[in-house]
Amino acid sequence: MRETAENNAGAADGIDWSLPYDARRPAVCGSMAVATSQPLAAQAGLEMLRRGGSAADAAVATAAAMTVLEPTTNGIGGDGFVLGIFGGEVVGLNASGRSPARQPRSAFDGRAAMSMRGWGPVTVPGAVSGWIALWKRFGRLPFADLLEPAIRFARDGFLVAPRTAELWARAYPSMSQMPEWKRVFAPNGRAPFAAERIVFADHARTLESIALSEGASFYSGELAKAIADAARADGAFLDERDLAAHAPQWVTPLEAQFGSAHMLQIPPNGQGIAAQIARGILDACGVNPRFADLSADCADSAHLAAEAMKLAFRTVHREVGDPAAMRVKPADLLSREFLAKLAAEIDPAKARDFQHGPPKTGGTILLCTADKDGNMVSLIQSNYTGWGSGIVIPNTGIAMQNRGACFTLEKGHVNEYASAKLPYHTIIPGMLVKRDAAGAARPHVAFGCMGGYMQPQGQLQIASRLEDHRANPQAALDAPRWQVSEGLRLDVEPGFAQSTIDELEKRGHEVKVAREKSITFGRAQCIQRVEHGFVAASDCRGDAQAVVG
Repeated sequence: MRETAENNAGAADGIDWSLPYDARRPAVCGSMAVATSQPLAAQAGLEMLRRGGSAADAAVATAAAMTVLEPTTNGIGGDGFVLGIFGGEVVGLNASGRSPARQPRSAFDGRAAMSMRGWGPVTVPGAVSGWIALWKRFGRLPFADLLEPAIRFARDGFLVAPRTAELWARAYPSMSQMPEWKRVFAPNGRAPFAAERIVFADHARTLESIALSEGASFYSGELAKAIADAARADGAFLDERDLAAHAPQWVTPLEAQFGSAHMLQIPPNGQGIAAQIARGILDACGVNPRFADLSADCADSAHLAAEAMKLAFRTVHREVGDPAAMRVKPADLLSREFLAKLAAEIDPAKARDFQHGPPKTGGTILLCTADKDGNMVSLIQSNYTGWGSGIVIPNTGIAMQNRGACFTLEKGHVNEYASAKLPYHTIIPGMLVKRDAAGAARPHVAFGCMGGYMQPQGQLQIASRLEDHRANPQAALDAPRWQVSEGLRLDVEPGFAQSTIDELEKRGHEVKVAREKSITFGRAQCIQRVEHGFVAASDCRGDAQAVVG
């Protein structure tokens, strides 16, 4: 990534965009807050809060702006999930889409795995439906107002952020083989440089259509027809009926103890339950001292948590998919008996390969918002891998996700591909709430960590630093992270003591120390409720900003 950054710098006013020095920045405090991985998008959300909007309004405005400002990881053609707490009511929203109803399992016969590009892995985009549902239930401002900043950025142009430019350049060689992608996202025949202005006229018109129709045009109007026409032109199966049949689902979040707080997760088809399973295993381990009392940076803590995370991944990779296809209830995966059984597999002195499977990559954005009434939102949206399938709908700027690549072709698996089915989902918003003596929920922390396989791992580590060690939000995000990979491999960021690394290797972990902190270990956001307002933080690994008012 350093080489790409320097190449970008050489063509953009001679600026070197590398960051060779360690930097510290404090968390920020205010009566309302927005945190995300793009400063202009964070400011769009804060603009809505200053107009009197709710945390929901701010979340929608920020999410729409992110489809313009960071198209490398999310877009109008992706999916989204939301966790929120409004007036003490805890809510979850699953805005993920299904595979085309007319695309049969036989379309993938002869393949070892799902395709990553083209129409095969395209599922119905749910993100826009999530914006509408969240706004209708908890918004205060007119919907069109929420999309104003995004439309302005797309129509008038914006300066590309440095790390977004790196991701753009990385994607260009493969994505530029798709003619419409190249026309829209590389109009100069290359990825844009950092600080270069880029305009998305098609995107602006699409957002205007969504704003004026309150999303109807995307699922049953002109945009739906454009999507279906593009599919037909390429001999694909997605059609108007798939789009019209889509509906986001309000769901009851899964809730599990996490220290003195309760961790919330969207129930399957998402992988959020993996973070809850891992923490449940750690609490059931019976080690002395308890996991929560171990130093956050010691070998004991990293070893136990990594082993618990492997077991959690093994569980979700076997059991999680479309809820209608699952063999077990999510509550059973969080039962004390099941967690204790998993905990018994951990050897405190030796790493094991639990056959938890290879990492699932992904490109994602996460945002957190909080309003002056104490309401909080954690929203995540994604095209899955970067721009997703590579399919861009002509004259709309809509990059279609490749979320269907998360299906398996293994016969009889709960997540085996089928038509009109929800795939296993990597994106997970995060939230911690407190419960009073009467059981009422109180807002505590909205957070999350982007990046495919890293997401539940990042949530586990960040939440532990917040709850077990009382770290402030910025310190919890800045701390070095580890990441389990396939087999015994354990990737770690610089920042852990050499003695910790040596001890992990002694226990059998195949440790690989990264050269620098990077998005490989996730980009995180966090807003924590305090007595008179909020403390907010954003990850140094991205083009990030937390803003308050």
